[in-house]
Amino acid sequence: MISFLPRQPARSVLNGRHASRLRGRGLNFEELRNYVDGDDIRTIDWKVTARTGEPHVRVYTEERDRPTLLVIDQRQSMFFGSKIYMKSVVAAEATALVAHRVLDQGDRIGAIVFGDDQIAEIQPQRSRTALNRVLNSIADANGLLRADRVTANEMIALNDVLRTALRVAKSNTAVVVVSDFDGIDGTTERLISALARSNDLILVNVADPIAEDMPEGLRMTVSDGELQAELDMQQGSTRQRVSDMMTVRVAEILAWGRKYGVPVLPLTTEKPALEPILMLLGHRGPSR
Repeated sequence: MISFLPRQPARSVLNGRHASRLRGRGLNFEELRNYVDGDDIRTIDWKVTARTGEPHVRVYTEERDRPTLLVIDQRQSMFFGSKIYMKSVVAAEATALVAHRVLDQGDRIGAIVFGDDQIAEIQPQRSRTALNRVLNSIADANGLLRADRVTANEMIALNDVLRTALRVAKSNTAVVVVSDFDGIDGTTERLISALARSNDLILVNVADPIAEDMPEGLRMTVSDGELQAELDMQQGSTRQRVSDMMTVRVAEILAWGRKYGVPVLPLTTEKPALEPILMLLGHRGPSR
């Protein structure tokens, strides 16, 4: 079963043996009261104790739920797949799985769904209405993707979306970014670091394996909906540049994971999202 709570299977990438341990739900301050026998001395408020002359303790209650913010990339760069699925479809499926599970475990669910020229922001709420808004926003953004789509001149960058995520996710929020991370730069790393400092950040990298399994003599046409270019993979230099572009990006994301203690879940267009997510979270995978 998919879970983003602190207790994780031993093989899960979210387990404490790996780079990151989930914080879990936070604590809300409830009251100050006089110390009684049996209270944990670690909860004593020494300033109040010194001021009143009597020992006082701070009482906390665990939050009943906490927010999860899903950041879902549905830009034109996600409208690609050399195997079975488009990256955009894998991202949509992964997000839907996570959204259902988060709500089922009693936490609030919100999202930032963005394409090249449109963005939908859903504030975290614990309701089926919020879940439906998230899923409908993903479906709407996915439905806009097509090969001949013409995008606006001012396109939404991943960095702009991460800044929005920083505004929405104040602290102790589970932030799950599902993207191919096209267009990352030094600013992206700073934003990732800022999100990870006060939240539980998970990066879900959706990639296509064409760089690892590029057919010999491949010729292909790529387009952004307005301009197009033909790539001749028979030329070794072109083949190498395409391969390097994809592998370097993945390496940079994995480096962020090690540097900032951020789990990275790699997904591929070769298979549905459920099986690799279950395996990465320490499960054997779906029964057949």
